[in-house]
Amino acid sequence: MGFIYLEIINFVKSEAEVEDELDKVFFMLKNMSTLKTLPRIMKSAVFQRFFQLASYAKLTKEERTMYDISLKRKWDAEAVRMYQQEQVEGLEKQLGGLEKQLKEAKQASKKAVVIAKAQGQYQKAIETAVKLKSMGLSVEQIAEVTGLTIDEIEKLK
Repeated sequence: MGFIYLEIINFVKSEAEVEDELDKVFFMLKNMSTLKTLPRIMKSAVFQRFFQLASYAKLTKEERTMYDISLKRKWDAEAVRMYQQEQVEGLEKQLGGLEKQLKEAKQASKKAVVIAKAQGQYQKAIETAVKLKSMGLSVEQIAEVTGLTIDEIEKLK
């Protein structure tokens, strides 16, 4: 294993002469202090990140503080947005559950109404059968009028 030393001052290629990735790195290191924007030959994510870090390092203390504050505000706003989105999703889920419960309750209520009506009609038929029996009608006639069975009518007092 060996080492190769390169003095950045001896790197003299221009942007047009840069050929490979190593040349790009050396070009960027040598010219970083004078670059205002990232050269078009260095559009890869690595060089973009490197340029961002170098741009941050070039900021004055006040500019860096202002940048950090704005970045913190951006992160805080994103955290608030994500929290609100989670809350909305949670509420939507709860609402869906409540809507399902309401639908089930309505169905149960409808069933209860049907059962109550049937019980009411049965009770009315029993009352009618008792009156008809007291009037002296035959069990068969009472069964025909009320819709009750003969056994049910015979059990009545």
